[in-house]
Amino acid sequence: MSKCSADETPVCCCMDVGTIMDNTDCTASYSRVFANRADADATLEALSAKARGVESDPCVIAPTFTEVSGGVQLDIDFVFACEAETLIFQLGLR
Repeated sequence: MSKCSADETPVCCCMDVGTIMDNTDCTASYSRVFANRADADATLEALSAKARGVESDPCVIAPTFTEVSGGVQLDIDFVFACEAETLIFQLGLR
């Protein structure tokens, strides 16, 4: 058996899920520069809909729009109720 702090089962090298996901990282962040505000708004709406499809409790969605050379930068933090929802949301964007 390896010398790690995870609780492993010697037979199958399995770990307890709580070892990997301990609800300390419940925020997913997104950042991109768009040519215009309308494109940024459309992306915010689409990503918000995806987050609402994953949430068990209301997800806190905090967008920030910043004027930059070449367009508008959209930064969004999605704060979910648990880390599993964060992971599901992130995997759904791939």
